[in-house]
Amino acid sequence: MEDVSFNSDEQKKIKTSSLSVAVVATIVIVSSLSGAAFGFMASGLERSWVNNKNVTTANSVASEALTEQQKEEARRQVVHEDEAIISVVKESSPAVVSIIVSKDIPRTQNFFFGDPFGLFDNGTDGFGQQGETQKREVGGGSGFFATSDGMIVTNKHVVSDPSADYTVVTNSGDKYEATIVAQDPVQDIAIVKVEGNNFPVLPLGNSEELRIGQTVIAIGNSLAEFANSVSRGIVSGLGRNIVAGSGFGQSERLTNIIQTDAAINPGNSGGPLLDIAGKVIGVNTAVAQGAENIGFALPIERVKKVIEQVKESGRITTPFIGVRYVIINEELAKQENLPVDYGVLVARGETVTDFAVLPGSPADKAGIMENDIILEVEGEKITQDNQLSDMIAGLNPGEQISVTLLHRGEKKTVNVTLEERKQ
Repeated sequence: MEDVSFNSDEQKKIKTSSLSVAVVATIVIVSSLSGAAFGFMASGLERSWVNNKNVTTANSVASEALTEQQKEEARRQVVHEDEAIISVVKESSPAVVSIIVSKDIPRTQNFFFGDPFGLFDNGTDGFGQQGETQKREVGGGSGFFATSDGMIVTNKHVVSDPSADYTVVTNSGDKYEATIVAQDPVQDIAIVKVEGNNFPVLPLGNSEELRIGQTVIAIGNSLAEFANSVSRGIVSGLGRNIVAGSGFGQSERLTNIIQTDAAINPGNSGGPLLDIAGKVIGVNTAVAQGAENIGFALPIERVKKVIEQVKESGRITTPFIGVRYVIINEELAKQENLPVDYGVLVARGETVTDFAVLPGSPADKAGIMENDIILEVEGEKITQDNQLSDMIAGLNPGEQISVTLLHRGEKKTVNVTLEERKQ
């Protein structure tokens, strides 16, 4: 309501000397009526205000009651989700294992003049002299049982040292010597095996149905010290492409992977990323250095294929086409005056033995040559986000694919029969 003021100059002045008794009486009557009317109006306004106040108060109470009901419902939802996660962890943990990496390290005779930090792993004492060795733990990772007879899924980089020994430790503390069964030459996946039966197995989910924002749970051997550590988060992103490095000069390009804010630390590699139903939807693989809560996992759909191959043949079969290439983008297209800004340019490597097309390979048999530009596979364009290697990796040896390319400026399509990559 606006404040209203009156101008005193506009008020009429009444001279009492010119007023008659009748006028005075009239004024008195009018004043009395006005007073009665004002009193009535004031009374009515007061009752109206009281009624409105009661209504407002009632509405406020109802609103507060509704808010409390909503809060209680929210609390129930939180408790329900917590209970679901607790249940998943309880049921899944027995199938998650720690993988301990051990090596024979030289035993130093003299702390000050030998090799106090174990920098030399060639059996010498730091001066080239052969010395005694002792087995030490040099690293660790995680994994999970994929079959009841002891097949375990982990990352390839966890078991990449051929001179190391690997021990699997279950959640109950039982220890088993592990044997490396297969390592994927393209993806960061490996299968190890322990002797035994009736091991608990984790069910595999469907990573193609993931949605950003859904709850996920990571379990693993954090820092190779805290076995079966549990972290909780959400799917932060899908279809990520990154280059993961080990810190020792090794690197690997990981494509179309899952991003999560569930805490993934060194040692979690190879452990499962679970959905709220307790199904594995990813294999924890990498974490972004210098950032908080940015971790990555391989989609389980890729791992399923590997598991089935190892079950059937005891090894991993990977197709290859047999070309060396450079990915074309706008910058390269301008620099080399290429007719297209997508696809791959079949090109020779740095040495004379780095052939553009491997002799006798599927590409060679199909007539693909150096300086050809491969544009499409099965009608699908090759780009930086949809690379040739990823397309081929999703196929099987023996499959025939149509490849569209530019050969000496002319566009044509050839059929290529993929072959198995030699390990």
